[in-house]
Amino acid sequence: MLRLLDRLEEVLIATLIAVATVLIFLAVTHRFAIGFAADLVGFARAREMTGLADFARSMFMFVNSLKMTWAQEACIYLFVWMAKFGAAYGVRTGIHVGVDILAERLTGNKRRAITTIAMSGGILFTAILTWIGTDFVYHVRNGGQTSPDLEMPMWIIYLAVPLGSALMCFRFVQALHLFLTTGEIAHHDHGSVDGLDEEAEDLAKGGHA
Repeated sequence: MLRLLDRLEEVLIATLIAVATVLIFLAVTHRFAIGFAADLVGFARAREMTGLADFARSMFMFVNSLKMTWAQEACIYLFVWMAKFGAAYGVRTGIHVGVDILAERLTGNKRRAITTIAMSGGILFTAILTWIGTDFVYHVRNGGQTSPDLEMPMWIIYLAVPLGSALMCFRFVQALHLFLTTGEIAHHDHGSVDGLDEEAEDLAKGGHA
């Protein structure tokens, strides 16, 4: 079950990134095509090229009829959802930025206690966000608010807050359970980043030189 959840989380984040990227590409291409068609009309008129002017005008009218004003709004919402679920993914994989200078200096029960407190704080914070987000979504749904361009119910968009926070809370509970039972903390392997090992070696050689 947990493997299925992990896979769904990864697929959702990857899908959101892919869709947002495609939308941005289409919006930029659309804007460029409109500008190009308008410039081509001016170019053809200045040189009295009637056929080219008619073609450019038709091209402009066609491209302009493909309204892409909603794309920017859609990308913003996609990135909001991606950020919320990406935060949960970050807790699971240990890629969140953290100030661990105190925990690294402690050992034994002291380190165990400070790590438990930190993770418990994450659980409490995300649980509160889930509760507040759920209450907010409930009131927005009753209000019937819709987005300006997509005309989509805003409660669906804001649903990213309670859902993402709930998943993040679960990941904190999962991480705390792993730590209390095995003493391990999820962390990102920096060695998996291409070129990072070589860069560290070069810095080390430079320091010894």
